[in-house]
Amino acid sequence: MTTNTPDKLQKNPLIRLLLTAAGILSTALGILGIFLPVLPTTPFLLLAAACFLRSSPAFHQWLLEHPHLGRYIHYYLDGKGIPRKAKIYTLTVLWLSISVSIIMVPLWPVRLLLVVIASCVSVYIIRQKTLEPPSLPEKLS
Repeated sequence: MTTNTPDKLQKNPLIRLLLTAAGILSTALGILGIFLPVLPTTPFLLLAAACFLRSSPAFHQWLLEHPHLGRYIHYYLDGKGIPRKAKIYTLTVLWLSISVSIIMVPLWPVRLLLVVIASCVSVYIIRQKTLEPPSLPEKLS
């Protein structure tokens, strides 16, 4: 992701304030998305980075350099994909939470909608490139 340049920063202070607020809200939603399987993480963090790019160099830098949140942005922008472990975890939590929701919701149209949403999210996650861990060097004999 590019660094802030003077031409990228919004000049209007009210718009900068609104962009900063939108960036903070998007960051919070992205963090929630780590724990809530139906809420996406990466799109919210990308939106936050875009808002901060135009409003707050300090927040933008903090987000990109954050040890946990920054990697979501870098993996996506670099086209590296999603780590296999994260895919498995996400799909497991997604289907467990959807299953509990289906049991608790008595209306069959809502149950059907939950299955459709979970299926679409699953297809999206599965189709994303899988980030393979770096291979270990072979042992020296």
